[in-house]
Amino acid sequence: MSVSTVASVQTICAPLPVLGCDVTVPLVTGGEVTYAALDYAASAPALQRVWDDVAAYAPYYGSVHRGAGYLSQLSTDLFENARKTVAEFLDCRPDDQLVFTRSTTDSLNLLARALPADCQVFVFETEHHASLLPWKDARVTCLDAPRTPAQAVETLEKALADRDPHGPALVCVTGASNVTGELWPVRELAAAAHAHGARIVLDAAQLAPHHPVSVRDLDVDWVAFSGHKLYAPFGSGVLAGRADWLLAAEPYLAGGGASRKVTRREDGGVAVEWHESAARHEAGSPNVIGAYSIASACKALTEAGFDTLVARERYLIEKVRAGLAEVPEVRVLSLFGDDAPRVGVISFVVDGWNSSHFAAALSAEYGIGVRDGLFCAHPLVRTLLGSDPQTQGECGAPEAAQGEKSLNAIRVSFGAGTPDEHVERFVNAVRELVTEGAKWSYRTEEGRCVPAV
Repeated sequence: MSVSTVASVQTICAPLPVLGCDVTVPLVTGGEVTYAALDYAASAPALQRVWDDVAAYAPYYGSVHRGAGYLSQLSTDLFENARKTVAEFLDCRPDDQLVFTRSTTDSLNLLARALPADCQVFVFETEHHASLLPWKDARVTCLDAPRTPAQAVETLEKALADRDPHGPALVCVTGASNVTGELWPVRELAAAAHAHGARIVLDAAQLAPHHPVSVRDLDVDWVAFSGHKLYAPFGSGVLAGRADWLLAAEPYLAGGGASRKVTRREDGGVAVEWHESAARHEAGSPNVIGAYSIASACKALTEAGFDTLVARERYLIEKVRAGLAEVPEVRVLSLFGDDAPRVGVISFVVDGWNSSHFAAALSAEYGIGVRDGLFCAHPLVRTLLGSDPQTQGECGAPEAAQGEKSLNAIRVSFGAGTPDEHVERFVNAVRELVTEGAKWSYRTEEGRCVPAV
């Protein structure tokens, strides 16, 4: 990126206002510092715009769909308009359904419950556990980690060519890795899936907060993502896509809202007619505020402009990668290589350091919040670290003393709300810790590395 480009990005792309940007935290070495939240891949801070929208709605809170009162009708309109807003954000097809869920994990488990009988699922070992584990009632083929985007497509094509061509099949793939940040060739994988009579679901948990996601352009059958990674509060998610499998399945949860008509049978039982809409899988009182907050975040990102947001994020990515490259002891983890396009998610290990110890020092001595462990993507991190796939490990647990090989990595992640100072402090802290060591002593407590008191 040229100097003029960097200057232009800095001039026109201020970070989006987020909650917590002025929170201060204590340092073990004394004093306080503004907290540098660099764990966006786990949960991004809520946009101030989202929080303000939710606060403005809160006095008008009411139950949806069946209430005759004014606040109930207002809340119903807000809830259903949120559905339309998110569908537009995803560029859904006219006949797609959009179901509000609790998270990406919940969305993919819902889809797993809706799979036709004898469905075969194809998933790469590189997936987050949310998209690797829900398919327990299907025949699952786990594909080896590819080392190039082209190899990913070739691996999938070969696996699909070898399957029974007459049964239903589903491919599940991430849009951007939650470990390396690398973008996956979603459009090409979708074409390969459809060429072999399979469908595809996109885990967009890490993609949607950083890049536009078009269901039509990518030609995916479903897309899933979480609100808490899209600058909205916890507890909301989305599954959007083709309606047929969803309508053919029993409701994800049985209860009010999912049922259209319930009658007693002569034999003493109960007969139920389920809704033929998204409500079929939204039983119970829905998370109206969660749905509204996702819609608010979608509007805010759209209005800010993804071209602008992507340009600024690339600038931050290059700043972090350039800084880490100056520290020989740091090894950045990657599947596709240094030149692969990516979002603001970077994982690395440091020679001579246990990753949990390093992350604890970043927090306690510099006020920087990152993530350490296996990032709920155990097979992928083990592959990247060159460890035995059968080695036991637990997310975040320091499995080796300082100086010994650790089955952990460190992840720094950022996005639309990250100021320059946070990544600059991070890069300087990495350099200082490696060259000078930690200023404090640390111990293991309940599987975590913490400052010794």
